[in-house]
Formats: sequence, C-alpha cells, structure tokens
Amino acid sequence: MCPADAPNRHLLLEAGVPVVDLSLKGRYDRAGVAAIAKQIHQHKPDILHAFNNKTVSNSLLASKGVPLKFIAYRGIVGNVSYWDPASWTTYLHPRVNVIVCVADAIRRYFHAMRFLGLPFPVRKARTIYKGHDPSWYTAQASELGQFGVPEKAFVIGCTVNDRPRKGLEYLVKATYFLPLDAPIYWLLIGKIGNPKLSKVIAGSPNADKIKLLGFRRDAPALIKSCDICILPSIKREGLPRAIIEGMIQGVPAVVTNSGGSPELVEQGVSGLIIPPKSPEAIAEAVMTLYENPHEVAEMKCAAKQRIVQHFNVTDTISQHLALYQELVAGKG
Repeated sequence: MCPADAPNRHLLLEAGVPVVDLSLKGRYDRAGVAAIAKQIHQHKPDILHAFNNKTVSNSLLASKGVPLKFIAYRGIVGNVSYWDPASWTTYLHPRVNVIVCVADAIRRYFHAMRFLGLPFPVRKARTIYKGHDPSWYTAQASELGQFGVPEKAFVIGCTVNDRPRKGLEYLVKATYFLPLDAPIYWLLIGKIGNPKLSKVIAGSPNADKIKLLGFRRDAPALIKSCDICILPSIKREGLPRAIIEGMIQGVPAVVTNSGGSPELVEQGVSGLIIPPKSPEAIAEAVMTLYENPHEVAEMKCAAKQRIVQHFNVTDTISQHLALYQELVAGKG
C-alpha cells in the first residue's frame, strides 16, 4: 500500500506485486484506516510493516484485534518519548513487535530510554541498514562548467533540503575561513529558501564559489562530479542517503558526529568525521583534503568499498527476510 505517485511504485508493479493506492492525510485518517482494514480483512497478512509515522499510527488502528505481527521503521534519532502521548500511538504502542532502525544510533536511542526505571526491551529495536547497489548508479558524472565551476576546481557537494538540524548555516560559515585564492567550490543541491541563510551566503568572502542548484533529480550524477561530499548535520541524523549515494560512486565523505552519519565513514580511510556546529572544523577538513590529493584518491576507492561491503542491498534483503521468518515462527 503506497501513494499513487510513489517513486518506486512502478518497480513493484513490474515485479508482479499487488499494489493498493493509499495516501494518508495525517496520523489519524479515518478513510485511510478503513482502507488498510479492508486489505487486512481481505488478505489476512501475518505481518504488517509500516514505514513512517502516519502509516504506523493508522495501521495500528486498522489492525486492532487482528492476530498479526507489527513492524515499524524508524529513520531518524529522537522525537520518541514515554512522556509524549503521540509516541504511544506509534513506536511505543504495545502491539509494535519490532522497530527496524536504519542506524545503530537510532537503536541506541531506544535502548537508552527508561520508563519508571524499566529499560526498553532489547529485542524490540533492531538495526537493519538500508542497502544500496552500485548498478543503480549508471549515470555519467555531470559537467559542472554549466554552473560556472572551473574545470580544475576542488568541488564539495552537499545534497540536503534546508532544515535547522541539517546545519547548512555552519557549512556556509566554513567558507569564511577558506583562502580567497583557493579554487574551492561548493554545490548546494536541494530546496533552500531561508532568507537568513541567504544573508550568510551573501556575506561570505567566497560567495561567488557557492552554487545553489535547487532541487535536482540528477543529484547523484552531480555528486559524482565532486571531489568530496559533505553533510553538516547537528542532530537527529539517521543514515543519510545523500552520503551513501556519494560514497558508492567513489566520492569521499565529510560528516559530523551526529546520529548515524559516523557509521558510514571510516575516519581517515573513506572520509572524515568532524564535530557538529563547527565551521572551523568543516574548513579544516576541506583544506586537509584539498591539500592532499593523493589521500583523496585513496579515499575514493575506500569510500565505494565501504558501502559495497557493509551497506549493500543483499544484506538488507536477507536481514528483513530473517526478521519476517522469526516473527512468523513466533520467536519475536
């Protein structure tokens, strides 16, 4: 069950998977609950697997009284609390059997929770990384000259929609600490419409080297053209897809020690891990890589191998199948 405009809906149909159109309007959608309940009554599933807040809360209502196993997916750190009534309608609901966490940082967050001194059930939160496959990335690297980037520039790519927790302001402020004569260019890919951030960009002595590309469907091909990819998140990061898309194409990463980001990068091998909220640390990491091209060349190979070996889609599939089998067998 998914919206009619879901980007991968066609892949399900091509694979012969029955697909029901479902677009939920909120955490409680009466029509949505009825639609889910209809499918449960018709197909009598053993497992219901819900992938966001709206699907978790509505599916729990729709499956009330039905003897099935319930899996909830969680992709970010935080915003779940025993003292938050909304959390009891989603991840803390007693009928949720397992929470699949996309990063160990999320699993650790749940395991650190306490209710009246009682620990969170250890087996309830499990880590299953979202795997990727190199064959998904066949597009040629983009020509960056069209954006005013010189041919031999050192290019940093950042794919992110502007939200406070993504730390874009710290990224832009890092350009204040870079030498004016260094050909270091920045590609900011994603929806950015924050007036405050625009002022920070305008005030940078390197403002002419910051390229705002907006939302782009060819973001992976653009990142492939960069020397490094970066994500300056300050909190609650899950397992950032943008960094995976860069690394699997051989682009080293610079990430902050926020949420699951450090789980992707081997420090000094496939990229660099820096503290959050530090423009100086971002600038230092960029200059370190800019001044050491041979080190960057080695990191390119290591970055791709890191994702292929530890975050591949085959493992994701096998771990989900094992979880389904465990729950159906009644062991979970």
